[in-house]
Amino acid sequence: MTAHASVSAGSGLPVERWEAVRSALTAAVRRTCPPWLAADAEDIVQESMVRLLGILKSREGKPDPGSSYLWRVAHSVTVDEIRRRRRRREVPMEEGLLEAGEEGGGASPEGLAEAAEVGRGILDCLTALARDRRRAVSLRLLGHTVGEVATLLEWSYKRAENLVYRGLADLRRCLRRKDLQP
Repeated sequence: MTAHASVSAGSGLPVERWEAVRSALTAAVRRTCPPWLAADAEDIVQESMVRLLGILKSREGKPDPGSSYLWRVAHSVTVDEIRRRRRRREVPMEEGLLEAGEEGGGASPEGLAEAAEVGRGILDCLTALARDRRRAVSLRLLGHTVGEVATLLEWSYKRAENLVYRGLADLRRCLRRKDLQP
């Protein structure tokens, strides 16, 4: 049994219908997806297919949703991805920037030394934090939101929020004592 056959068996739709649905979702995603997110269009199509499969399973016995519904699903998933990226402040790294960073191009030796000193100071200050604050702040510095910190560490949102912000305040105080500005 192929992957298509197993999907069609689980959803009640024939393989040909799934291929048509996928084509329609791909077209919808390509139209709604902003240029800076175009590289992830295939992932958005996949997420749209998963979401649609869940909807179809909950609608068993009812007629298939129309093509306008497919557009709504694609639009909704695209907007969700845009919001997620904005929350995480993801910025696509340009190839030139990556190469310059690897070669050390453009950065003065003094700037590199200062950055290394700040990095060591941050690590020293992090190790001085209480265990839970250190874990929360480390995840926050890696780019996770407070909600994601709560989920990853299996804490309540309020506990994660308190530990993140109190830990960041402790980190800033420690860096000030070391005369470091991140």
